[in-house]
Amino acid sequence: FRHLPRSCCNVLLAAPESGSVQSQTALGVGPGAGAMFDDKRLVCRDCGLTFLFTVGEQGYYLDKGLLNEPQRCPDCRAARRRSRSAHSLLRELTPVTCAGCGAATAVPFVPRQNRPVYCTDCFDRVRVAG
Repeated sequence: FRHLPRSCCNVLLAAPESGSVQSQTALGVGPGAGAMFDDKRLVCRDCGLTFLFTVGEQGYYLDKGLLNEPQRCPDCRAARRRSRSAHSLLRELTPVTCAGCGAATAVPFVPRQNRPVYCTDCFDRVRVAG
């Protein structure tokens, strides 16, 4: 995909002998020339199952300037996105003592630079006052 232009259009071709419709994409590579792309069967790197990289997806990748074909099937891509977003939601809490009221609390970061750390109530008061 690296040397192809970014514009593309979908073309449906009917096979006269079978009456079936084949989906392809025509890309203008040169003046009056067009390269045809078919749906591709790829193997998922995670589950090993074969999945279809459709002409529409190929056009999307081309329009977005993506140079590599997908390595994972749609199910594994979705599972990977879910696990990455769930992983980012899990934060380790650090136990600290509030600089305002002296209560024990926990914060989602490691305090540094000898700056005061507040519980939620004291933090809200300091933020409104300052």
